[in-house]
Amino acid sequence: MEAPTAAEALSSESLTLVPENTPGSDQPVVKPDSEIAGSTLASVGSETCGAPTDEGVFACLEVRAPGDQSTRALGATITAASVAPPQWCEESDGTPLGNRTQVCQVNAGIYTTYKKVDGVTTVSGQANVLFINYSYGDTGLGTIAHQVEVSAYNGWGEALKATVSGKATASDQCTVQSSSFPLKPLAPLNSWRVGESFFDTTATNDGDIGKCATTWNVQFLNGAQAPVNAVYKINEFRCDNATAGRPKVGCVVPWFPSLMTYSKAKTPHLARHVTLAQGSGLPGATFDTPLSRSTNILVQARNRALACDDAPSITGLSCDEYPFASTKNGLVNGGTRRTFTDCSLPNIPSGTGATGISICMIPQEEQNVQGGTNTQFYRAERMLQGDPFRVGITA
Repeated sequence: MEAPTAAEALSSESLTLVPENTPGSDQPVVKPDSEIAGSTLASVGSETCGAPTDEGVFACLEVRAPGDQSTRALGATITAASVAPPQWCEESDGTPLGNRTQVCQVNAGIYTTYKKVDGVTTVSGQANVLFINYSYGDTGLGTIAHQVEVSAYNGWGEALKATVSGKATASDQCTVQSSSFPLKPLAPLNSWRVGESFFDTTATNDGDIGKCATTWNVQFLNGAQAPVNAVYKINEFRCDNATAGRPKVGCVVPWFPSLMTYSKAKTPHLARHVTLAQGSGLPGATFDTPLSRSTNILVQARNRALACDDAPSITGLSCDEYPFASTKNGLVNGGTRRTFTDCSLPNIPSGTGATGISICMIPQEEQNVQGGTNTQFYRAERMLQGDPFRVGITA
């Protein structure tokens, strides 16, 4: 079953939650450093140990970044889950990787069992384990799914006698709809144990915006030993009922910069201007230099005025500015104007650099197409104040 497109999400009366790729989000990106602060995904390097029993047996679980061997094991078995995580999960190295509606994190772990006799502690078994922490949402639904998957890809001794299970919880503006991770043996090797949970946002009133943090507590139990746990939390999703033109609730990963595109065939002058503007150093072309959405109508009006209020009146042409007035990157943010040859603006100088804007006179009909494209994109991707996005040109 194919995931619905963002356009289908706008028109469908009833949707089933499945992994969705919105336009321009097929290529995932590592969560930006600026967004890492406050992230509560499982921390690499953490270790938990259970207290020894009267017989001196206990276990420890260390979470670490996946290495070459664990990555190869992941690639061989990644489709074993209830909903197969995207293949790009393999690229995660313990850091969150995602697009506009999906987030994935892969970690490795070492589960070790010990026996302490007469003050001497010896290892009685060990298992190398993979964890896939995967969550997905939909721009047209107020439900989020969170899966956690566990597999031992090599091991020996008492460690392989363990069982694994889990419990899902929610915090912030969402509640648990359903959760299942039944107790299963860790063995045999390369067999996946899957927990699946669904969560509903409580940000459902008009204008509501809320984060949803979802958590899996994965527990390893081995006979009489005290259990050890790994906690996998994803707080990357934002749900809202505040997107203009979207009468229903939807959920997205707000830090992912989706790609807005213009057609060179349909809007050649607009495409030329965007290409020249980005080539002169203005942001918006790459993941590292996205534009930032502004929904403030006063900022938008001021950006337009500073950019084009003195533009010449030329029949059939309209003043186009890049970055757009509907961004936080306009002249309200500082800088000066620049232009290019054949833009019909002889009194505006050329220029380079990452600040300021470019303006160019382009056909009015292309400007109208641009306005419609921008509105549809902001709506489909649920772009709220401050959300990043990229701009590209197609054939």
